[in-house]
Amino acid sequence: MIDKEAILKEVEAKLQDTDRFVVEITVKSGNRITVLLDSDTSITIDDCIAVNRHIESVFDRETEDYDLTVSSSGIDQPYRMLRQYVKNIGREVDVTFTDGSVFTGKLIAADKDKITVYRKTKVKKVETEETKEIPYTEIKHTKEVISFK
Repeated sequence: MIDKEAILKEVEAKLQDTDRFVVEITVKSGNRITVLLDSDTSITIDDCIAVNRHIESVFDRETEDYDLTVSSSGIDQPYRMLRQYVKNIGREVDVTFTDGSVFTGKLIAADKDKITVYRKTKVKKVETEETKEIPYTEIKHTKEVISFK
């Protein structure tokens, strides 16, 4: 089986000096490899193709066969690292807590220990504002709210 750390090392070398980064690498039985990428600006299919070709040039399929998928971490995927939180400051997010409750609001800050989310609600003509600091230890996952307005 191809080593996940070896793949990570090669992909990070390929992405060095760019604003692209690895979100996750999984290696499942049968050498099914998935590499999820993100960027501080945008990720293109050409970026994914370049990483795919780089991996294929380093890990010979004749030595060990594998199935490789390289893609962007989609908008429907939860944030997995601080860099994704920072990139998405200003966006509407759903924060699901470890107890299953959900807090929806605008992501306004993120640091190594916690995120800060702000929301304004209106119930019966009464507006309320709430800012909540949420430690990562309390977060099950955070996803961007997809809106078609």
